[in-house]
Amino acid sequence: MKDAAPGTTGETIYLADYTPFGWTVEDVHLTFRLAPESTRVISKIRFVPNPEASQERFFLHGEELTLVSAKIDGQSVSPEITEQGLTCAVPEGAFTWEAEVEIAPAKNFALEGLYMSNGMYCTQCEAEGFRKITYYPDRPDVMSVFTVRIEGDEPVKLSNGNPVASGEGFAEWHDPWPKPAYLFALVAGELVAHPDRFTTRSGKDVELNIYVRPGDEDKCAFGMEALKKSMKWDEDVYGREYDLDIFNIVAVDDFNMGAMENKGLNIFNSSCVLASPETSTDANFERIEAIIAHEYFHNWTGNRITCRDWFQLCLKEGLTVFRDASFTADMRSEPVKRISDVIDLRARQFREDNGPLAHPVRPESFQEINNFYTATVYEKGAEVIGMLKRLVGDEAYAKALDLYFDRHDGDAATIEDWLKVFEDATGRDLTQFKRWYSQAGTPRLRVSESWDDGTFTLTFRQDTPPTPGQPTKLPQVLPIAVGLIGPNGDEVQETTLLEMTEAEQSFSFSGLGARPVPSILRGFSAPVVLQHETDTETRAFLLAHDTDPYNRWEAGRSLAKQALLRMITEGAEPDPAYLGALQTVITDETLDPAFRALTLALPSEDDLAQTLHEGGITPDPQLIWEKREEMREAMARWMPDQLATLYRVHQVPGEYRPDAEPAAARALANTALGLLTRLDGGEAARAQYASADNMTQKLAALTALLSIGAAETELAAFYEQWKEDRLVIDKWFSMQVAFARPEETADVAAALVAHPDFDMKNPNRFRAVFGALSMSQAGFHAPSGKGYALLADWLIKLDALNPQTTARMCAAFQTWKRFDAGRQAMIKAELERIAAREGLSRDVSEMVTRILNH
Repeated sequence: MKDAAPGTTGETIYLADYTPFGWTVEDVHLTFRLAPESTRVISKIRFVPNPEASQERFFLHGEELTLVSAKIDGQSVSPEITEQGLTCAVPEGAFTWEAEVEIAPAKNFALEGLYMSNGMYCTQCEAEGFRKITYYPDRPDVMSVFTVRIEGDEPVKLSNGNPVASGEGFAEWHDPWPKPAYLFALVAGELVAHPDRFTTRSGKDVELNIYVRPGDEDKCAFGMEALKKSMKWDEDVYGREYDLDIFNIVAVDDFNMGAMENKGLNIFNSSCVLASPETSTDANFERIEAIIAHEYFHNWTGNRITCRDWFQLCLKEGLTVFRDASFTADMRSEPVKRISDVIDLRARQFREDNGPLAHPVRPESFQEINNFYTATVYEKGAEVIGMLKRLVGDEAYAKALDLYFDRHDGDAATIEDWLKVFEDATGRDLTQFKRWYSQAGTPRLRVSESWDDGTFTLTFRQDTPPTPGQPTKLPQVLPIAVGLIGPNGDEVQETTLLEMTEAEQSFSFSGLGARPVPSILRGFSAPVVLQHETDTETRAFLLAHDTDPYNRWEAGRSLAKQALLRMITEGAEPDPAYLGALQTVITDETLDPAFRALTLALPSEDDLAQTLHEGGITPDPQLIWEKREEMREAMARWMPDQLATLYRVHQVPGEYRPDAEPAAARALANTALGLLTRLDGGEAARAQYASADNMTQKLAALTALLSIGAAETELAAFYEQWKEDRLVIDKWFSMQVAFARPEETADVAAALVAHPDFDMKNPNRFRAVFGALSMSQAGFHAPSGKGYALLADWLIKLDALNPQTTARMCAAFQTWKRFDAGRQAMIKAELERIAAREGLSRDVSEMVTRILNH
């Protein structure tokens, strides 16, 4: 990564070109004089020549800034200014740079840098937003201590670190821990604090606050408890203690991401921190708990140790996702969490790996870094950490992490640094394992089995399909967790971890009295597509007897997928063997209700489409939707009494609690309700909607009614009740698109964007409509092409305001090559229309080009 930012649209940055910045930054002093249209930012920065770098030209990033003045060592200078920053002649030794710039937060609709959200000043600087605040070497390997003074009339003025002074119209903050500019944060506005305290294990008293707009104070308690649980868990499990006197969270309505881990001042999308039983579902509560944990855990894995350059993004994000998943597993149900993560991985990351946006966990190049905040970097990055932990064991993993924190505290580190820690702690050679960071694509793992006089042999073959820029792949290290189950259903071989390193490899188990049934890839021990030819009877046997919860669920999913594919390709009827096995599992009261609710869920339309595509069959989105509906109808009619019993038995009495146990019961009852609604015309759902005292029950009833097209009255009532609550109305927008019939989906979305409450400048509201549209496979891909045209129209409009959100929404088109020629032609035309727009952002240009060139 060179000192200068890309000079032109489409310029590619390469990992191989990395060079360190020519100067280190000793300290940074910033003064903000806040005004919506004309904020002044005054910087005073001490630069010292970097002995480990060549000092070429002195370049500071800066975009959309008006330079008022610049000085070096007190003397005025006239730097050369471009759209990407400035250059200036500087002394040979150390010097002090001073600059005053003017920016307009009220006009910053891109929501990067310093901007305004409903009258409140806030920042988002990751990845490269700080360059929109002042001139600075805006790169993660330049770390410094920041002191910040905020001047303005706002009653609350926050920044990173600890408060050091305040008075009439000003507040000062000092962060003693060196950080890169992307971790800088500032918030100022009329806010109310929900306070608490936490005592660390060493006895340090930490002040905690969640800042919200007046009126949202009653939605902070759950978030605060989640924060304290996270702090305690990080001490207990990783030995990491918080390191400042204060920790602040701020809820912001307009935010491109979920949340941001700025040192000591986490800024959250309001949807990721505000919660109450009346306005939030069980899923919202669990998501909030996980995101708060994620951002807090970044304090060590992301802040105290950051990434050297943006190619190393997975170093902080993959590790922190793994940590927050482990936290959720400990707080709730480990098997259910694992299954949920796999469902998400397959839906998002496998889809990414199978298309034009495929890239390694650590990319080798990029044009716009914002486009690499992806499921591959985050979720697959976390899977790589999980595999490493399985391979070395829990004790060695803990030893390596301690060494990582000791060795690299205060560093901007790399993947090489991370793997070297494990090599030094364990003595293992991780050269081959490193391919997980450099090779794109999802490996296919084919399995065959043989039986010979008491010896059972499994033979594995691995290969990874070509991906853009990587036509051939080398064998990877695959940790394969295997158990064996005897003919009577008893486990004859407990879980054993096989380590596969070759393209083809066999493993044998001897001394067995009868041929076993293998349970392969337990716990989803590696992120691969498992290809194991088994019949319906074997899958049903595993669904009934497997001791591994993940593989038991996977057996049921495989049965459902097999049955659905036959219905789609052969016109078969719903499989009674699947329905019977499903009935047995969901009525087993020894099983976790949340597990049973997941078992009742069918493979997604996207999953089925991809499977058909890989099998050489062009998927028909409408037919897939129809057959899934037919299967749901069959499920309801196969076991109406059992579903009614599940619904009745798993009602949760008393006051609402978002804890794991009652949430699991509600999940099973509401899944049963969704199926029963197909039989009773919505009678039970209407009764639940009328009596519900929490959003989980109310929304479950409403979506059940939507699924049969019988929710007009309740939709209107829902809007009238919640029209003043922005987060609840996001749900109202989204559910109407998500549950529309395919031929009506685009029309419903078009009507909603004409609604007075639709605001394209708010990312949550935009995603509520167009995220739901793109996720509706049959609706988005309806033969008319109206879904494609509607999304393209609005992406073109949004790009002029918010390129980051626009670019991420372009991913809706990434699977276009799997469909028929007519749909491909329509999608290509829309992509070309977007690409031809004058002034197209770099973010969107890169995404559209990658998709078109596939």
